[in-house]
Amino acid sequence: MPEFLPDLPVDGILECLKRSPGHEVNTGKMDGPESSSALTANAFGWFLNRAQDLPPLPGVPAGQVASVTLEAEMRFPWTGGRHPWLDVGIETHTTLIGIESKRYEPFRPAKAAGFSDTYDRPEWGEKMAKFTKLRNDLVAGEHGYFSLDAVQLIKHAYGIYTRAEKRALGGVLVYLYAEPASWASGKSVDPKRIALHRREVADFTKRVAGDTVSFVPMRWEDLLDQWSKSAKLAAHVGALHDRFGALG
Repeated sequence: MPEFLPDLPVDGILECLKRSPGHEVNTGKMDGPESSSALTANAFGWFLNRAQDLPPLPGVPAGQVASVTLEAEMRFPWTGGRHPWLDVGIETHTTLIGIESKRYEPFRPAKAAGFSDTYDRPEWGEKMAKFTKLRNDLVAGEHGYFSLDAVQLIKHAYGIYTRAEKRALGGVLVYLYAEPASWASGKSVDPKRIALHRREVADFTKRVAGDTVSFVPMRWEDLLDQWSKSAKLAAHVGALHDRFGALG
């Protein structure tokens, strides 16, 4: 079983993680020194039973947080097939927020990914027209990304849109990423890859701006800096830095 930081609701965290199709706990993935899942579970797991203590996320004007969960499924408007699972789901009285968290993934070799014909259904309409245009451009080979998993992000945005519409809430997809200076081995992360990822995040943000689901990129260190200003969270942030180091 993964080793969690003190003062975390371990049983609640494990219950969330075990329902995910990624099987992060059973496969031992969370035990790796570069695990993104371990970072996310330790950081946001603290809020499972005290959602009111989670400050509004930077750049996300959503009001008082009502609930926080790990591994939140955002189902598409059809049965069968695979549906998106966000690393963190947050709800306020006005907004549904899904967080996709990355640590070292953008700096590893890219994995092939695409869209099945299922995504050609006219489910998204004008409210998601920019995400859909980018999806079509990716499929046609007219645009592409090397470090950013744009396919995953578009699927996540569609899932958030579906769930938010059903609940009459606004929808926000937060892309929470790190820029670590080195791998767990001590070898430096290529600064060119970090710069490329940053450019691709900016490009993606610009292309989907204005759709019903807002896309908000955010660095881990900026988020933790915000949390550190809260007296309730300062010790938690310190423990995260002690365990996971500088995240960039």
